[in-house]
Amino acid sequence: MINPVDVFNAFKSHRGDAIVTTAGTAGRYWTDISTEPARDISLGGAMGHTTSAAFGLALGLPDEKIVLFDAEGSLLMNLGVLASIAGKKPANFVHFVLDNECYATTGGQPVPNSAEIDYAAMAKGAGYVSAYNFDDLEEFTTRIEDIMQEQGPILISIKIQPEVQNLPIGLRERRVTRSRAETIKDLQAELGIAAS
Repeated sequence: MINPVDVFNAFKSHRGDAIVTTAGTAGRYWTDISTEPARDISLGGAMGHTTSAAFGLALGLPDEKIVLFDAEGSLLMNLGVLASIAGKKPANFVHFVLDNECYATTGGQPVPNSAEIDYAAMAKGAGYVSAYNFDDLEEFTTRIEDIMQEQGPILISIKIQPEVQNLPIGLRERRVTRSRAETIKDLQAELGIAAS
């Protein structure tokens, strides 16, 4: 399993000008690593809906590359979205699944059948253009540049180290620097889209 910070650091230099959003416990590290915060959008608290929201961005902004760092627990809550994404074939959509095999945010309960689920096979079977599995940082670092040049939709499933949260939510470290509304406003300004 790979440290999620290492995943983000390996991805960072291949981001280009992609719009990036994250989900899950591991996603909180992206704000520390990103050098383009105006092109980052927060979907915090949308567990089960982040995939659909990022898919909507990909459809609505076809000239922008959209990158989602999803969590497997969130994806499993709305797994049918894989078929919708595959059906619309957004060429600009890169879908990472950071798989820690548990619901880390809610205390580490295991994801059912976590050791055997193959999210890349599910995506490929649904009709994604390409899909990959990684559990080795060196292999991921070596391949990410080429993968980011491919036409989407692409799914990249990565086994990451879990960081289980056991403190009550009110006692946890808050890492949010901007609200969801602020990230949307910043992205609109970055893209020159008038707010309605």
